[in-house]
Amino acid sequence: MLAHAYRMLGSWQDAEDVVQEAWLRMATADDIRTPDSFLTTTVTRLAIDRLRQRKRRQEDYIGPWIAEPVASDLLPEDAAIDRDLLSLAAIQLLERLTPPERATYVLRTGFAYSFRDIGVVIDHTESACRQLYRRATARLGADARFDADPSTHGRLLDALLHAARDGALRELETLLAHEAVLWADGGGKVSSALKPIHGRVKIARFLVGITREHDVIRVADINGLPTLEIHPDGLTRFISLRVRDGLIDELLVPGNPDKLGAT
Repeated sequence: MLAHAYRMLGSWQDAEDVVQEAWLRMATADDIRTPDSFLTTTVTRLAIDRLRQRKRRQEDYIGPWIAEPVASDLLPEDAAIDRDLLSLAAIQLLERLTPPERATYVLRTGFAYSFRDIGVVIDHTESACRQLYRRATARLGADARFDADPSTHGRLLDALLHAARDGALRELETLLAHEAVLWADGGGKVSSALKPIHGRVKIARFLVGITREHDVIRVADINGLPTLEIHPDGLTRFISLRVRDGLIDELLVPGNPDKLGAT
């Protein structure tokens, strides 16, 4: 259930809170015939409420908002949800959706729920859920298809790190898609780019600068994939990749210390 809550919220701390609240409600409820269904419904509805509250807070957030990264060993090994759906890129992508769209998409792709069953969970008609799913898939578009193979990420990450540390800009650019984009999240707590960095040339320069400047670099296992971990001035940042057609087309750089508690 934690994996489901995390997909819904993009926050491990919020996911833990929501699941705990759902268990407390089940403990005090009467005549529960299907505990799993009760928990799924309760977690989903609580998550929708939290998402709506957070959307209002995000209007005042400083810079891009990136989902919370999670150490892979915290992710449930026996989760019903495919672990590919728990990559940081996959979680971040869901931020494009409205809360009802997100709930519909998460239940459909994570648990293969029918639209009728989704309607019961989120209190919508079956036809409304079909429409929500169509809207969700349209919003995500081709970006929903990417490579989440750990070995591919590991190979690209190793090549990226070596090229960046050597200052090999041309070599670095060959690893990046032409229209690649880098998002950094400092949340106003640490120094960070306030706008996305577009294009492989600018991103390559950024990577050379950050890897030369900061010597403490290691590869961490985050959200099921190899991820760069750097420590500038005693602070922690991660560089997570999204890979499509053998190239890096998006880099997520979470650095807000308030969001790194699960790493």
